[in-house]
Amino acid sequence: MSTEVSTSTAVLHNIATRLRIDSVRATTDAGSGHPTSCCSMAELMACLFFAEMCFDPANADDPDNDRFVLSKGHAAPILYAAWAEAGIIDRADLLTLRQIDSDLEGHPTPRLPWVDVATGSLGQGICAAIGIALNARRIGSQYRTYVLLGDGELAEGSVWEAADSGEFFALDSLCAIADVNRLGQSRPTRHGHDLEALAARWKGFGWHTIAIDGHDIDAILDALAEARRTTGRPTMILARTVKGKGLPDIEGKDGWHGKPLTGDAAERALATLDAQFIQTDDPLPSIPPPRSRTILPRPSTEPIAPPPYAAGDKVATREAYGRALAELGRVDPRVVALDADVKNSTFSERFQDSHPERFYQAFIAEQVMVGAAMGLASRGAVPFPSTFACFLSRAADFVRMAGVSQVNIKLAGSHAGVSIGEDGPSQMGLEDLAMMRAVPNCTVFYPCDGVSAERLVAEAAALDGPVYLRTSRPKTPVIYPVDERFPVGGCKVLRESVSDVATIVAAGVTVFEALAAHDTLAADGIAVRVIDAYSVQPIDAETLGRSARETGLIVTVEDHYAAGGLGDAAAEALGDSGARVHRLAVREIPRSGRSEELLDRYGISASHIVDAVRRLAVAQ
Repeated sequence: MSTEVSTSTAVLHNIATRLRIDSVRATTDAGSGHPTSCCSMAELMACLFFAEMCFDPANADDPDNDRFVLSKGHAAPILYAAWAEAGIIDRADLLTLRQIDSDLEGHPTPRLPWVDVATGSLGQGICAAIGIALNARRIGSQYRTYVLLGDGELAEGSVWEAADSGEFFALDSLCAIADVNRLGQSRPTRHGHDLEALAARWKGFGWHTIAIDGHDIDAILDALAEARRTTGRPTMILARTVKGKGLPDIEGKDGWHGKPLTGDAAERALATLDAQFIQTDDPLPSIPPPRSRTILPRPSTEPIAPPPYAAGDKVATREAYGRALAELGRVDPRVVALDADVKNSTFSERFQDSHPERFYQAFIAEQVMVGAAMGLASRGAVPFPSTFACFLSRAADFVRMAGVSQVNIKLAGSHAGVSIGEDGPSQMGLEDLAMMRAVPNCTVFYPCDGVSAERLVAEAAALDGPVYLRTSRPKTPVIYPVDERFPVGGCKVLRESVSDVATIVAAGVTVFEALAAHDTLAADGIAVRVIDAYSVQPIDAETLGRSARETGLIVTVEDHYAAGGLGDAAAEALGDSGARVHRLAVREIPRSGRSEELLDRYGISASHIVDAVRRLAVAQ
């Protein structure tokens, strides 16, 4: 199918003019927004949507639609205006911009079916576009991915992580466009209109680079056609534009970022724009249909093989994660894995060994790893990006936006807590539970043994929405039978009696400290309950509440800082029940040492649990 189009320059000029008018009207009516940022990119949007992209306006779910990511999400009004021009939404709806009951929000979110990922946190859109382009390769589709950035966001390091990844993966179906309008929010951008300086950077990263006048429609069309012909590498089109183009008095002037036009200024701008229409008999554009018809891969009906462990076997949960991920990939072709140069530590290398065509190496670039996973998830893949838990904090803003995007991403963080041992605090994930629990719709799992780790990988894949799976470095004994199930929001009561004077709530490596504490206390005639809270979010509030009533004391113990982790999750679940909750957690910056030394030094070993129970429950 040919992708060549013949929409006339006059028609595209008029479409660009309508996009400007709609953007000004919407932001003026809303009383807020970024009309100048919209107006600089009007010709780019007109050419993309009505002379370049192939898509079915009536079917946002068509897997072969060309994809568009508005990385400079504050220009959302012109994206909505383009949809109205294409007949996707009613033009009258544009005047609901930013209203509380409208899905036309200040920055795009996937509440709208044509938005793949939420944007507006600058520097993220191009990372998601990497994943969207990788997905075309995964499903064998000919769709192309377009991402439009602002020149201000080119200062973001994540943009250059994406530039590196785009070249590494030779993503010739990816075309990025930078709206180089010279003006940022508070001052001129670093390079202004120096397209040569910007081009040198993108060429240095191996991208095919084209510099054009971003208001010259013929130049835009030629650049897009050149990008389409380019093979073996992605394309960056650097488009020199004028911020506020077409708006009298403020065109090209600083100090107008994020300010709508009001009163006479708005009327004068609309009148000026209205006078710019060109009389033409040329027909309105007909958007070409998708280039291909792809049959999406579906999961097998074959069940996942059970974990290959026996009671007492010692296996690290990170290793069980890798084995389970490879097995999951065998039965579900939607599953993909991403890595940040730690595949031999997270054991995601086992997925690579089994399914190399669905394994994506981001190297030491966690932001693009998570961003690409978001893009893949938005197009139907089930991505598992994994790295050390501490390094996911580098991508905290991407995790936040994954929550806003409500994408089906499965993050895995290994080497959590002081239990990693001698590597020291820079390598210890001690904030990750707090970070992940802060995302309202993120499920958080923390397995303690090989069986629970493997079963929770399968649970994560089956869930719709973001999941975090926390794995550990030390080998721990298998305590669950291979047919044990671990439902979301559940827990496992490992020790229980009617004489229990306290409940110890643990997760991961501290489960074994809790079991050891149970045995020590039992030898002294003190009965305690032990709960494995493998589901940290949502947590099993019903079981915790019952245990609090029956034992009178909850002691949480976690290989994590005190703020935001298991102890806070338990306390929040118990609410105003009056239950006593005592939290054992790491409360200072740790240091290097052996795992067992560190657990004891920082107050989360069996002996500290025993001391807490004796002090708080037995002494009363």
